[in-house]
Amino acid sequence: MSQTIDAPRTPAYPNRSKGTNWEKWGWIYMRASGVLLVVLIFGHLFVNLMVGDGVHAIDFAFVGGKWSDPFWQVWDGLMLWLALIHGGNGMRTLVNDYARSRGLRGTLKIAILIAIVVLIVLGTLVIFTFDPCPAGAPADLLPSICKGI
Repeated sequence: MSQTIDAPRTPAYPNRSKGTNWEKWGWIYMRASGVLLVVLIFGHLFVNLMVGDGVHAIDFAFVGGKWSDPFWQVWDGLMLWLALIHGGNGMRTLVNDYARSRGLRGTLKIAILIAIVVLIVLGTLVIFTFDPCPAGAPADLLPSICKGI
């Protein structure tokens, strides 16, 4: 007589860990930020390429005038933050999927995080501190939009 021993089965609903499910929140972020980015990017393209003289109007003065308005600073800042975090989260997913060694995964994810933080800080500083007409600058170096100030 043979006796069969059943291997322990995985329960239908295994015990969940008590911590935050970062993969789930990353997945939700990708969908939400993707929808918002589509709106922000198409709004950005419409204003820059279709309104007024279109692409022929884009120059230093156009950007300076646009970034003098807090609305466009927030618009472009939000677009920058969402795009960089969205792209970084996508890169993190690729690293998790394809990097074999745990050490390599950790190193690559730290490098991605550092790159995102540096780009967000620098981009945000440019958007919110941009001054096309800095005080004390030589007049011959200033753009034509600053001559009347």
